[in-house]
Amino acid sequence: MKTQESNLHLIHAAYQAFHARDVDALLAVLAEDVEWIHPQGMNAYGLGGTKVGHAGVKAFLAHVPTVLGGMRLHPMEFVQSGDRVVVFGVRDVTSHSGHTESLDFVHSWTLRDGRAVRMEDIFDTVLFHRLIES
Repeated sequence: MKTQESNLHLIHAAYQAFHARDVDALLAVLAEDVEWIHPQGMNAYGLGGTKVGHAGVKAFLAHVPTVLGGMRLHPMEFVQSGDRVVVFGVRDVTSHSGHTESLDFVHSWTLRDGRAVRMEDIFDTVLFHRLIES
């Protein structure tokens, strides 16, 4: 049970880091060789596929503002099973034109030895495309 509690604490820390825009705090939660995965349907904007390691995550996060005007994550439900934490939430996404919408997401986190080794972001890419292009 203690490992599960610490895994959940780690994932909460990751969302706190996102909220604070503290990349170093986020990287502290991630393993050096983390897999950071987004739907292939976002390739047109340079946001799809798997990024590997801290450098890959930093490059991804640095690229997001070139495509979006802003984003806030609101994790709402945390479901845990062994070394996996699945988070259901809503993100408020703002386009460069200033249009904001709330879009559902599911994040699947895999943890090992006190660090996140994989994060997969699952969402409706069609809605995301429409927002980016608005």
